[in-house]
Amino acid sequence: MDLIYVGIGGAFGSIVRYKLGKIIAQKSGSDFPVNTFLINITGAILLGVVVGIGVSGSVYCLLADGFLGAYTTFSTFMYEGFQLFRENEKKNAFVYIAASLVIGIIGYIMGYELSRCLVFI
Repeated sequence: MDLIYVGIGGAFGSIVRYKLGKIIAQKSGSDFPVNTFLINITGAILLGVVVGIGVSGSVYCLLADGFLGAYTTFSTFMYEGFQLFRENEKKNAFVYIAASLVIGIIGYIMGYELSRCLVFI
């Protein structure tokens, strides 16, 4: 049954990522991959919240493994980072990769800590 929850969450997560990514890319008008960066950071924050509030079992499969697993994208992150290197945008590539990792970790921690505070309210 958990596979069904992962599949449902994954379907919705990938659709949201695709649509939101297109909107962000159009609005930013930048060669910098702002869309993937923002989606991955918000995904890290949301995963921190999901873990922090203690979601488990089938709901975890739906939200974390399914939705957030499909919403965030490591493969696109790697592709875009290395495309920047190939296009001789070394500074942007370094900033993109380093900021994604550092801010992603900070985002996860912030989401986790925020959710832990909200649980006690």
